[in-house]
Amino acid sequence: MNLVATLSSSNKVSVGEGIMMQNKVIFVMCYYLIYFVLTCAGGHVKFANGLEAQKSWCVAKPAASDIELKNNIEYACNNLDDCKMIQPGGSCYEPNTLINHASVVMNRYYALKGRNTWNCHFSDSALIVAPIDPSYGSCKYA
Repeated sequence: MNLVATLSSSNKVSVGEGIMMQNKVIFVMCYYLIYFVLTCAGGHVKFANGLEAQKSWCVAKPAASDIELKNNIEYACNNLDDCKMIQPGGSCYEPNTLINHASVVMNRYYALKGRNTWNCHFSDSALIVAPIDPSYGSCKYA
């Protein structure tokens, strides 16, 4: 089951299969609790529904600043064999945005380093996502 949350104009949060939370604070608390559990699960990501870490990806947080994204790209690319996939003509160049480029190289770093939670921290500007693969078109996430 995928957890999908939306915030309505009445300040209610709809989570998944019709469950309503009256206060967005509860939603935020749940988000950080999930993040805390993943972070403190002994390093390797293990999900309650049985999914394995191999079915997880590291992406940039939507609220990450341009400076954070640039720093993440620089850090990841300095620690990878190459970052040609986000250069013009590369399989992940389009869309040509910082958040997409950062997510691609951050995930590559996360995957090559063993998919440990600490390999997807990036100064708290990253998220581990599952089970939906963020790959698109010719851009394949590892």
